[in-house]
Parts: sequence; C-alpha cells; structure tokens
Amino acid sequence: MEPDAALSTRAVHLGRPPHEPDRPLNEPITMAATYVAGGDLEYGRYRNPTWTAFEEALGGLEGGSCLAYASGLAAVATLLDLVGPGEKVVAPRHTYLGSLAQLGDLEARGRLVAELVDVTDTAAFAAACEDAALVWLETPTNPAMEVADAPAIIAAAHAAGARVVVDNTFATPVLQRPLEWGADIVVHSVTKYVAGHSDLLMGAIVVADPALYDVLKQRRDSYGAIPGAFEAWLALRGLRTLPLRVERAQANAAELARRLGERDDVVEVRYPGFGGMLALVLDSGGRADLVQHSTRLWVYATSLGGLESSLERRRRWKSEPDTIPDGLLRLSVGIEDVDDLWADLAQALDASRG
Repeated sequence: MEPDAALSTRAVHLGRPPHEPDRPLNEPITMAATYVAGGDLEYGRYRNPTWTAFEEALGGLEGGSCLAYASGLAAVATLLDLVGPGEKVVAPRHTYLGSLAQLGDLEARGRLVAELVDVTDTAAFAAACEDAALVWLETPTNPAMEVADAPAIIAAAHAAGARVVVDNTFATPVLQRPLEWGADIVVHSVTKYVAGHSDLLMGAIVVADPALYDVLKQRRDSYGAIPGAFEAWLALRGLRTLPLRVERAQANAAELARRLGERDDVVEVRYPGFGGMLALVLDSGGRADLVQHSTRLWVYATSLGGLESSLERRRRWKSEPDTIPDGLLRLSVGIEDVDDLWADLAQALDASRG
C-alpha cells in the first residue's frame, strides 16, 4: 500500500497478512497461551499475532505505535502509572467519569496531585501546566462536549516539561490525530467507535516515541492488562468500517443538532461541529429521565460509539461533577436513518412535556 494512501484505504488494508497464494485475507484468531520457545512470541502475555494486526492498523491510523489493552480504563491506569509519587496531573474538570475516578483514587492515596481545570479557558489550563508531570486532554470532553485548543495546551505543557495524553475516543483518528499536534500519547476506549458494534471491551494506547513504547510494552508484559485474541479480532473487523461509520454518524448528529436547536423546549444543544456525539440540556433532570425512558429506537445505555443510537442522563451517576447540568442528556448518534431517529426523539420530548 502506498504510504500516502487515504485514511479510509488504510483502515481497510492495514494489519492484513501479505498478499500471497493461500494466505488468509484476514489475520486469523490465534488462541494460544503458550508458544514453542526460541522465537519472537514466547508466551501469550507478551504477544499475539491477532493483537499485532489490530495494533498495526490503529497505530497506522493515528500515526504511531499501538499497544492494545483489556479495556480503556486499563489503558488509562497504565498511563497514570507513569506519574511519579506526588507529581501533578492536570485534566479537564469535565472528563470521562472513569478517568476522574482513577485520578481521585490516586490522589486520595497520596500517589499524585490532580488539578481539574476548565479546558475552554486556554490561558488557565496552560498556566496549570507549569508544574505538571502529565497533562490529560479530552476534546470534545465527555459529557460536556467542550472543545479544547489542544495545540496551544500541548505547546504550553511541553514548555513546562510535561507529557501530554489525549483521549481520542470521541473524535477517532478519522477526525483528528493528536500526535500530529505534538501530543505524546493517544488513548482510546476501543470499546466505543473503533470497534463500533457494542460487543467487546478493549482499550489502546498509541505513542510516537519508540522509547516510551518500550516502557509501556514492558509494563503491559509485567501487569498483564492484555486483550483477548477474539476481542482483538472483532475490534480489527470493526475498525475496517470506522471511516464510513463516523461519516454517517457525523452527518446524522449535525442534522439532529440543527433540529433540536429549533425546539423551544430544549434549553441548550451542545454539538462541537464534528463527530457523532452531542448533548442536549432540558430544564430538569426529571424531564431528561422521562425522555430517556420514552424512546423506542434510541437505546437507554451508558456506553456509546456503536452502530445504534443511545442516550443517557449523565447526572444519574452520583459521581458525575455537579457542574454538569442535571438535565443534560448525552446522545451517541448511530447510523440509522436520521428521520427515524428524529421521529423517535421528538415523540419522547413531546411526551415528556406532560
């Protein structure tokens, strides 16, 4: 494949076996814990050909070297483990709840200091980076849908000597590639858009620096937060259609955001202008609850990024920051017909008026 091939072409072709007679078109599932010694594989906790195919594909799309993990939070934990005792991590105040929980737990145990900042205030966020060891970014943020000036924050973090991690779960490499902005690390919940079918748990880290890759690979070997071969095979199969799915979800989300903005019973629509995620704010948590229980097509679920559309009132989780409006519904827009999605959402909004 040509090195300048389009991303949609690379998504289809990266990670495949060589085009040779009698070779399979797709990398098979290698179900093995033990290998005959003397080669590169050695043991099932160190390497698996099915992981390798997935890692080649996602790493190629992000522009770095990839390591697959058992879940997105396993990948998050691996990266937070890079922070030394008492060092500071700066993160958006509206960050994925699982990441916030890990930061809070580590801070409570005296392992690190966490500073949560409004990521839309670039000057304040850059100032907080001055004595940080690690800067964590989400853009858009989950679930507030805020967009950061990532290149400016990355530059400020590097000037202060901090590493930068960007959680690219929402945007995917189809829409943004943070390593091109100078980020050191990209992290994904592969469970979401990359795999795209709501049928597996998996995470991934992508880095540009070979030395950092070696450190992370050694720690994965030691700690064992590895994916299953079947999950890696499913994730790679899902990744093949990632550009198509993102294109359709984004078109649907933009149209739904437009239509929602025309309703006088919607307080606010939060759509960053790209991607398949948006949020709408209603005047009360009670009304948002009614909506999420009244849809027939939209699925009331806490995950996202699948083929199907889902929604959730995020403040139903007691640990969600109180700066998230009580009536905020996070919408993960799927690839269904947009008119069908709108009809179902509109009837649920109408019904919730009482």
